[in-house]
Amino acid sequence: MFFKQFYLGCLAHASYLLGDAGEAAVIDPQRDVQQYIDEAERQGLKIKYVIETHLHADFVSGHRELAERTGAHIVFGWRANAEFPYLAVRDGHVLKVGGLTLRILETPGHTPESISIVLLDPATQAPQRVFTGDTLFIGDVGRPDLAASKSFTAEQMAEMLYDSLRGQLMPLPDAVEVFPAHGAGSLCGRNISRDTMSTMGEQRRLNYALAPMEKSAFVHMMTADLPPAPDYFPKDAEINRTGAAALSQLQPPAELTPAQVAAMTDSGAVVLDVRPSAAFAAGHVPGSLNIGQGGQFASWAGALIPMGSTIIIVAEEMGQVDEAVTRLARVGLESVWGYLGGGMWAWNRDGRSVATMPQIPVDELRHLLAEPNAPQVIDVRQPGEFMNGHVEGAVNISLRELQSRAGSLDASRPTAVICQGGYRSIAGASILQRAGFKQLWDVVGGTGAWTSAGFPTVR
Repeated sequence: MFFKQFYLGCLAHASYLLGDAGEAAVIDPQRDVQQYIDEAERQGLKIKYVIETHLHADFVSGHRELAERTGAHIVFGWRANAEFPYLAVRDGHVLKVGGLTLRILETPGHTPESISIVLLDPATQAPQRVFTGDTLFIGDVGRPDLAASKSFTAEQMAEMLYDSLRGQLMPLPDAVEVFPAHGAGSLCGRNISRDTMSTMGEQRRLNYALAPMEKSAFVHMMTADLPPAPDYFPKDAEINRTGAAALSQLQPPAELTPAQVAAMTDSGAVVLDVRPSAAFAAGHVPGSLNIGQGGQFASWAGALIPMGSTIIIVAEEMGQVDEAVTRLARVGLESVWGYLGGGMWAWNRDGRSVATMPQIPVDELRHLLAEPNAPQVIDVRQPGEFMNGHVEGAVNISLRELQSRAGSLDASRPTAVICQGGYRSIAGASILQRAGFKQLWDVVGGTGAWTSAGFPTVR
């Protein structure tokens, strides 16, 4: 048997290829599917099934392109109502991949159509591995509110999730290996571990959601204090229901002059600067948004850029532009019209005005806070992170909400933006700069550096 996990840190997304005797199945593929085709060819396998555990909301899947290029059957739970031919499976359905047996478990709760796939041991036919999608994560379970609708409330979905966990997954033996669709950083859960696999026995011992409790207590726990889902989630789910176009069909971005970029910016285009924070801070196109490619770029782009926006990329080299286009398409942002040819060097040579973003270390922030005209500190982490320890007096507005809530802040006050390590704060600072804040600082190293320096925090 051949087995491989593909982990995409940009989206905290795990997908899988497994095969035997010349046949293979891909589970929860990402949008750029060439890697699965290449790996299958290297292993002498023909992809027979493309299995989706559910209609993903946090990324666009490549199931349709992969099926068209390989002749594979797309598999969904019977409630998916997808708008293309697919094999609709129910509980107990068996799929054969070479000598491997895959048994379907219906596990609704994260979404109504969610399924899990149990791989049986070829020798004993006992459960060996289970691919749980977004139903069971390592250390967490899927949120029940993302697919809530007129048909099902979040509370009803949580009731389904309780039954799926206890009726379908928890009866599996301790030794069964668990492979979910996401790891730490995904918004499909609340406290997902950085581990990308576990066992059922370990999850029974350590996963808070599998602890003994009444259904009513579980429902209350799973529906209380949920962070808001990004606006792009339902749009991506609908793209996955209809089937996304192949990446090769997307229009490549055009090389733009500084004058063209300036004109398009005046017309409402989003200038997305993908360079590292230090480069952005030293000089950038006024009004641009910084989301560095070094972190969870795609997730943050989906959360901060409205779907359908005209996007212009500013990068240091062409390879970064191509990478940005692919990673944006993974979350359904397909309208990258162009990029600044020559980057900031061309912008400067053209004599255009340049905006900067002062960056300060945590010790300088501490000195500023002791002065009479101390800056307001905006902490853009999630509420749970903030509650675990923050700079005294800091105001918590998560990065996802900052754009809509910037108007509630005093733009005339000096303002320092902080996160955990510095990645989110520079994005937050760029949002406030676009909103008219004049005296801004980005705190390098974030709260992590603050606590490492021994400075006091408030819980």
